[in-house]
Amino acid sequence: MTIKCGKVVSHTVAQAWGTGKVVEVGPVSATILFSDGVTRKIASSHYTNLLPADPASFVPIPEVIPVAKVRVAAKRVKKVKQVEI
Repeated sequence: MTIKCGKVVSHTVAQAWGTGKVVEVGPVSATILFSDGVTRKIASSHYTNLLPADPASFVPIPEVIPVAKVRVAAKRVKKVKQVEI
């Protein structure tokens, strides 16, 4: 299999990683972002463990997960002055 940037692959030995997208290819290794959110470098000697995968199966984990802010302290109640007649 030829490894090129943008291809979606799966690792036959490490199925728990999910599918991965090739983000960089060097002379001795390829950098792959897997669906489990971890970027791994795979040595060129291990390219035989990589198989083509369906591009729709690659679902990257979002880098920033929006979190709803929770108000810690209760709002203060304003004191109302009583007017004497």
